[in-house]
Amino acid sequence: MHRRVRHGMRRRHNWYQLVRFGMVGASGYVVNLAIYGVLLELGLHYRGAATGAWVGGVLNNFWWNRHWTFGAREGHAGFQAARFFVVSFAAFLVSLVVLTVLVEAGVPKLPAQALAIIAVTPLNFVGNKLWSFAR
Repeated sequence: MHRRVRHGMRRRHNWYQLVRFGMVGASGYVVNLAIYGVLLELGLHYRGAATGAWVGGVLNNFWWNRHWTFGAREGHAGFQAARFFVVSFAAFLVSLVVLTVLVEAGVPKLPAQALAIIAVTPLNFVGNKLWSFAR
């Protein structure tokens, strides 16, 4: 595993993918936080708002990552979507724990959601690169 990671870090293509993944993630981050803020304003509990925001973000991110970040258009979209959903859902569950801990510690809900998303970004990248969109 260590050798594979070291080899991967030497490939310029992987760094470009990471930058593109970050840009897609930034757009998903904005989508997620916008939906989260609206759902909070509508009176949803912060965990329900996080769930609704995750759905919007995951739809945005799947399309962009499939077509732009990983260039995986030739793969079967259904299989990729299922794997992307599994990775994203696992990351979402971790982010929900982080969000809950932060909110219960007194961090305001919107900044707590922002921090929770950032905390799971590495998990999302590795899972999607190595499994969801693997060639």
